[in-house]
Amino acid sequence: MDLREERPSDRQALRDIHLRAFGDHGPVVADLVDSLRDTVSPESGLSLVAEHEGESVGHVLFTRSLLDAPRRLIEVHVLSPLAVLPGFHNRGIGSALVRHGLKALSERAVPVVFLEGDPGYYSRFGFTPGDDLGFRKPSLRIPDGAFQAIRLPEYEPWMTGTLVYAEPFWRHDAVGLRDPDA
Repeated sequence: MDLREERPSDRQALRDIHLRAFGDHGPVVADLVDSLRDTVSPESGLSLVAEHEGESVGHVLFTRSLLDAPRRLIEVHVLSPLAVLPGFHNRGIGSALVRHGLKALSERAVPVVFLEGDPGYYSRFGFTPGDDLGFRKPSLRIPDGAFQAIRLPEYEPWMTGTLVYAEPFWRHDAVGLRDPDA
């Protein structure tokens, strides 16, 4: 397996990965990726692709968001989404993408990375409940256990507060869970 940064020619293959990996929710996630991709630059954000024998089989996106800390706004990143083609699950591809991304963001002096996800999966990378670290989730629709963060070496103790998602998350209604019975 090879890991590399996304190239313009990857767009359709990555869209397909998200459509297949997220099932019924795939179109929303794929559209979110298309919007978030435009926010990634060499200075901010990271889009990583996993290849197996020349085929794109996994993708992770880290994009810029803000932490509304008491002193000032802090640039942080959000890991979302992470997808691996169903036929390639349980091979360490998702883990390799996450670890590689966290290492790269540490080198770029990002202080905190947030996500919404399964604590049973993401705890292996050092993610813990955001509430326990002094962070507040950007929406009450996010289950408490799913709101997670990892503090990287540039983190300082005064960096607490509320995560403010980038606009595409709101535009695509990709924050937390909607109550279908509401």
